Amino acid sequence: MLTVRFWVAVIATGVATGLLAVALMALLFRVEHAAFGYASGDLESGVTQASAARRVASVLVAGALAGPAWYLLRRFTRGERSDLDDVLWSGEGRLSARRSAVSSVLSEVVIGMGASLGRESAPKLMGGVSGQTIGHWFRFTPEQTRLLVACGGGAGLACVYNVPLGGAIFTAEILVGSMTLTTMLPALLCCGVATVTGWIYLPHTATYLAVPNYPFAAPVLVWSIVFGPVIGLAIAGYLRLIGVISFHRPTGWRMIVAPLIGFAPLALAGIWYPQLFGNGKDMAHDVFLGGGTIALLLVLGVLKPVLTALCLGSGASGGLFTPVMSTGAVLGGGLGLAWSHLWPGGALGAYALVGAAATIGGAMQAPVTGLALAVELTHSGFGVMSACIVAAVLPAGVVRWVDGYSIYTARLPAAVEHK
Repeated sequence: MLTVRFWVAVIATGVATGLLAVALMALLFRVEHAAFGYASGDLESGVTQASAARRVASVLVAGALAGPAWYLLRRFTRGERSDLDDVLWSGEGRLSARRSAVSSVLSEVVIGMGASLGRESAPKLMGGVSGQTIGHWFRFTPEQTRLLVACGGGAGLACVYNVPLGGAIFTAEILVGSMTLTTMLPALLCCGVATVTGWIYLPHTATYLAVPNYPFAAPVLVWSIVFGPVIGLAIAGYLRLIGVISFHRPTGWRMIVAPLIGFAPLALAGIWYPQLFGNGKDMAHDVFLGGGTIALLLVLGVLKPVLTALCLGSGASGGLFTPVMSTGAVLGGGLGLAWSHLWPGGALGAYALVGAAATIGGAMQAPVTGLALAVELTHSGFGVMSACIVAAVLPAGVVRWVDGYSIYTARLPAAVEHK
């Protein structure tokens, strides 16, 4: 299976995925700057300096544009597939290159205008399309092509967040479901090549800069044991919500107006909480560095998942990884601050890191991936690794005990993407 031709194809897939990810991220950043009128800095700072009217207008315009655009796309590509997870796990059908490309561009545009969705979905999808196309060119067997598609999908995630190891583990643990040598080797190579290719435009530093390496603290470890199951139950409830809204996604003419209606609560909430716009990366970064109060963090921890669910339920395409992780970070920080009043000694940022690991591991149903991504995204967390391990395992176990859904499988029953 792992022939010389296959290794050449893995490298080609990595390069193609990296270039496509660069193009999509360049589009995203330019839309962000144009939508909120800033020239440099992060999205949260740009949104904060924009007027309330501009914030509201940007998100509402995104909804007004997204509805007709996705309606027309789905109407004229009826029967074509653009769900990487579905194609990989069902083993049926092929990704439609044209539907995937247009949907990816639309996704990055609406996220750049403020929609509360993850930016990694589009590069992940186009990485899968790259693997499928190259596998077809090389006339590989279905098994080889499927592995190449999975490698491309993981490489898309790896490239945009500069996490080659996390992307490879994501490929094996989630997309393929097998962490064998024949899976990990091509996944590592593809993710590494895509990440390095992305450096022609994307930064080659940690996604979350200057996060301290917080030392071990007994209060943080005990907190992870106490709150791990609680976080797991919360994740299970949220995944059920995602499943319900995915099943009841609008169809027909309702698709035209649904994003405008679904984005409206975000537009209003963003007047007071600009941190809610976009994928939540800057919101998480603030708390990783120790910023925030109990009230603010808990409010963000409640609003972010609700508004993300509304955006997703409106029919918009986008990822859930960063919004879910950011929710875990702010909830971890808020609950950790409250815990500190009972047992001082733990840093706010440490609780946020543990909360992020807990939500990633539980929501993905992949604790190893969650731990790898939490560490690689921040280049930190080794001091509180024991707490992160507990926090990743306990919620994942609780979610599996409740019903076993993940942020990927909870969306599959809808099947409306192919209508």
